[in-house]
Formats: sequence, C-alpha cells, structure tokens
Amino acid sequence: MSRAGKSLILAVLFDFGGVLAEEGFREGLMAIGRANGLDPAEFFAAAAREAYNHGYVVGRTSEHVFWGALRRTTGIKGSDEELRNEILDRFIVRPWMLDIVRNIRKQARTVCILSDQTNWLEELDLRHGFFKEFDRVFNSFRLGISKADPTIFPYVAAELGLEPSQILFIDDNAGHIGRARSQGLHGVLFVDKADLLERLDEFGLKP
Repeated sequence: MSRAGKSLILAVLFDFGGVLAEEGFREGLMAIGRANGLDPAEFFAAAAREAYNHGYVVGRTSEHVFWGALRRTTGIKGSDEELRNEILDRFIVRPWMLDIVRNIRKQARTVCILSDQTNWLEELDLRHGFFKEFDRVFNSFRLGISKADPTIFPYVAAELGLEPSQILFIDDNAGHIGRARSQGLHGVLFVDKADLLERLDEFGLKP
C-alpha cells in the first residue's frame, strides 16, 4: 500500500501491557514462579491458561477464583493481595508512549486502548491516571471477548463507526496482530521505540 493510502488511518488502537506499559502480567507471574521454586516460563504459561480457560480475562469469573485455581494447579503460596501486587507493581507506564498517544490525538485521530486485561486495568488507571489520554478503552474483562477471538476487531471498528481499513492496531503479540489483519485492520507489531516511530511515519502518523 502506498503512503497516501496508509495516511487514511483515522484511529489507532494501543495494547496496554508490553506497549503502553511494561509487561507486568508476564514479569509478575514469572517472579511468582521463581519465588515458589517453579520454572518461571512454565508457570507463566500455566497462569495464562488459567486466566483464559476459566474466563477471568473476559470477566466470566473473579480474581479470587483465578488465584484459587492457580494455587490448586501449581501449589503457589501467598494471599490474593500479595500475588496481585507482584503483577500490578510491574505495570510501569511508559511516559514516551503517552507522548506518542497525545501527538496522534492532536492529529485529529481517535486513540483507544484495546487490551486483554482484567479489573486490574481500571485499578492501574487509578494509580497512574492514563485513561484520560484516550478516547475509548476496550478491555476484554468488560467486553466479554478477548483478542484471541478475531471478531473483537470488527466489533471495535463498528463501535468507532469506522471501516477496519481506517484503523491501525499496535500490539506486542504477533498472534493478535495476525488476527487484526485478517479482519482488515492495519497492524504494527511493537518491537521498540525506534521501530514504532518508523512504522508510524509510514502511516503518516509521525509524532
């Protein structure tokens, strides 16, 4: 696609963990695994499965049920509060990413969060106050659907009143990017700041 075609982007969707902020979910769970004498990567994979399979990510069950299931399957110790803080404390919002968001918003584009998060996203906003930087927040916990389901992308496009081809989605998960592209959105796999700035420039969105 030509740069002229790419410049028709009217909305940009940002993932939260791993893009707007450091990846607290993965890093926190791996820290919990290490503290309990478990292989960190294997424990993270097990915890992610529990979060998705028990429906915590899409709001079908509570955080308390999630931690209870994880204790039973892995034997980890610690209260819900202790375990959750290992995760929430590692979600460090990147100030330079918020600068990019503000700049894109000034270019008369809609900017949104699209995240596979839980009630934690709202609690993190209470800590850091980043929701005000966005026009909309799409959180799987509230939507009842995650980015593992491709239909989330046309749903968000319809909510914004846009064609999928008018939307750019930025995520650090290649699978999510692939599903977004399969539904007609443009996708940028987040690698680092320099690469993101270069890719935004290609879409006519250089900060």
